Amino acid sequence: MKVNTQSVNFNADQKLINFIQKRMDKLEMYYDKVIKSDVFLKVENTSGKENKIFEAKVHVPGDSFIVKKQCKTFEEGTDMAVASLERQLKKRKEKLRTYL
Repeated sequence: MKVNTQSVNFNADQKLINFIQKRMDKLEMYYDKVIKSDVFLKVENTSGKENKIFEAKVHVPGDSFIVKKQCKTFEEGTDMAVASLERQLKKRKEKLRTYL
């Protein structure tokens, strides 16, 4: 799957980009019609520890799913967002099965 990763106001290192790519590729196990996904990494200028925002938009035929997570690290945000996307994609797959 094509994962377009953009980091806003900072440069993401290659290890983080590879980690995100690997996690997002696992979504194809749950729904094989994923076209592409856009990932946005943002850092908020706040004094709190949970200032990293992970936002993912997954495109499937006829729809797209958006997940936004705010965590201490981008890795944690990636894991939480992928888990949420897995649930959404499974639900969509079940819905499509009932119509067939």
